[in-house]
Amino acid sequence: MTPPPGADHHGEPRRVGDRHPLSHPPAGTTPVAERGLLRRVIACLSLVLLLCSCGWVAPVSSGGFEERAREVAARWQGSADDQAWRRGFVALETLNPHGWAHVDQVPAWVNTSSHNGAWRLATELPAGSPRDADVRWPDGEVTRVPLVTAARAYQEFSKPADLIEEECPAKGCRPLRVTGAELGRVPLRTSRGTIQAPAWLFTVEGVEQRKVHVAVDPSAVTARPERAQGDAEEVMAYDLVTGRPHDLRLQYGHGACSTVRGARAYETGQVVVVGVDEESLDSDTVCPAILKTDTTTVTLAGPLGDRLLLDSGTGLPVLRGLNGP
Repeated sequence: MTPPPGADHHGEPRRVGDRHPLSHPPAGTTPVAERGLLRRVIACLSLVLLLCSCGWVAPVSSGGFEERAREVAARWQGSADDQAWRRGFVALETLNPHGWAHVDQVPAWVNTSSHNGAWRLATELPAGSPRDADVRWPDGEVTRVPLVTAARAYQEFSKPADLIEEECPAKGCRPLRVTGAELGRVPLRTSRGTIQAPAWLFTVEGVEQRKVHVAVDPSAVTARPERAQGDAEEVMAYDLVTGRPHDLRLQYGHGACSTVRGARAYETGQVVVVGVDEESLDSDTVCPAILKTDTTTVTLAGPLGDRLLLDSGTGLPVLRGLNGP
């Protein structure tokens, strides 16, 4: 006979505050042991939730890859991003990050003073500096670019950072006194290769390394294209293979429980679109939700040459230079 609602399995009504029969601890356990058991159960459930992946991206079939690659190639070829990447000035690093960039390590107090804007101008900055300068690209082409003045450069880097990582000590930051400035050159990575970019080099009292500020006017620089929301990067970097002109070494990311069967390539006369053939476990499988990196080789129909390598996941250029072994 089924007990009425609110009654136990003997038919006796339960009072408010009574525990459900299933909530009773196993025989022989004490309230302390019960709490310990509960903690272990919660810990185990937390671990399970931590290990469960959020569901890896479903693998793309061979036909699906070619369709996606054809779309990526058509969208990129001849676009404004394509023109800027090949013929414009696209920096692959921040021109002038706040702090002490483009130089070796500096003493800790220097970075603290810099981030807090503890700058002092102890000299007259060059007034008759050139308004523009040549930039020579690795292929030999030369572009004339506008420059910022030394005064504007000082005005930009002497401001306090938006986010102060370490505030000045109670007695105040040690001031950074600028005692001189001259126009020089520093290496800068761009989409067309590494160049020697015009830069203001500021001499600071008591600091061996000079403060560097790239002098190229930001108006001459095109922002690096960004991936669209929801796009997942497949190929992270690449390099050529010595003695094998048709082969490329690709660095890619994959799930901890995924099986990568190799790489795929779609070629046109202007670009090569690459991706990895990844087979992922279904979302019900317990798997660490971490990204692992590895390398593989893809063989092209012809040498890469001056064609651009594009990632099939994001549709953006893949940079040359593998990280790690």
